[in-house]
Amino acid sequence: MRILITGGAGFIGSALVRHLIGHTQHEVLVLDKLTYAGLLSSLEPASKSNRYGFVQGDICDAEAVRTAIADFRPQVIAHLAAESHVDRSIDGPGAFVQTNVVGTFVMLQQALGYWRGLEGEDKARFRFHHISTDEVFGSLGETGLFTETTPYDPRSPYSASKAASDHLVSAWGHTYGLPVLMTNCSNNYGPYHFPEKLIPLIIIRALNGEPLPVYGDGSNVRDWLFVDDHARALQAVFERGRPGQTYNVGGNAERRNIEVVKAICASLDRKRPRADGKSYADQITFVADRPGHDARYAIDATKIRDELGWEPSVTFETGIEQTVDWYLNNRDWWQAILDGRYRTERLGMTNG
Repeated sequence: MRILITGGAGFIGSALVRHLIGHTQHEVLVLDKLTYAGLLSSLEPASKSNRYGFVQGDICDAEAVRTAIADFRPQVIAHLAAESHVDRSIDGPGAFVQTNVVGTFVMLQQALGYWRGLEGEDKARFRFHHISTDEVFGSLGETGLFTETTPYDPRSPYSASKAASDHLVSAWGHTYGLPVLMTNCSNNYGPYHFPEKLIPLIIIRALNGEPLPVYGDGSNVRDWLFVDDHARALQAVFERGRPGQTYNVGGNAERRNIEVVKAICASLDRKRPRADGKSYADQITFVADRPGHDARYAIDATKIRDELGWEPSVTFETGIEQTVDWYLNNRDWWQAILDGRYRTERLGMTNG
């Protein structure tokens, strides 16, 4: 199959590209604007394959999107391009509305025009797969799980923009008949994760001897999904999922934020002990909570397991060890980001 991946230089997108090039015979074309979090270095392992291609372009640019689709003639569009960091959405929500809402509208319009021009088997096989987040469902209490029928209740500018894009995708499926698929995933982690997110941030700040900021009292709960497991799930959905359906993707690994940070510290204590013999946990510092910080996310992934045979294969304990190892062994990758794009400063404290 020919698969066009928007946002393919981002964290999840690049994991999907590496997976498809490394484990399938699919052809891949990446369409990416290369914003601050889009990194060609994340695609380097796939870049030498003759089944890989790259086009720099903005999903809000209808002509660039139309040209990429017309030239590549994909059978699947996997739409991952998005602004994704909640803290940045608090500081500057406009970029999230533009990319996540307007950009998704442009993608849908161009995909619809392309699909309408297809015939026979090509038209029957085409899929528009929109990749979204569990944050659109809002915040859970101490019990319960998000399912595919959980009402939407977004709480941040980021999750509101993703909820809007989800609704657009659903509407284009219902109104125009575009064969759409949608997935809502829990928090991803693993190699090539941009350092603004919790797990890589803690690893890098720990190694640099800096305070490890934990919002509030660290009790907020997330369901952690290893990014390579997510890539397998996305493949299962666009290959075998039923058009018009939504599938939740979770890691079955709920952890409080403070537990995540302490697990990273314990791993680093074993693998790269501090020179003074103390634990990296001594660097933990509790800071003012994020405005509107959701208490708990947790995914019920029964549907994708029962219908498509997917379930996570990497436990949280194994995934954290693999992730810490990767950051220890790939300092050049993240040091280049710190030198040129991002210095692990606190975000999300302004009023938009």
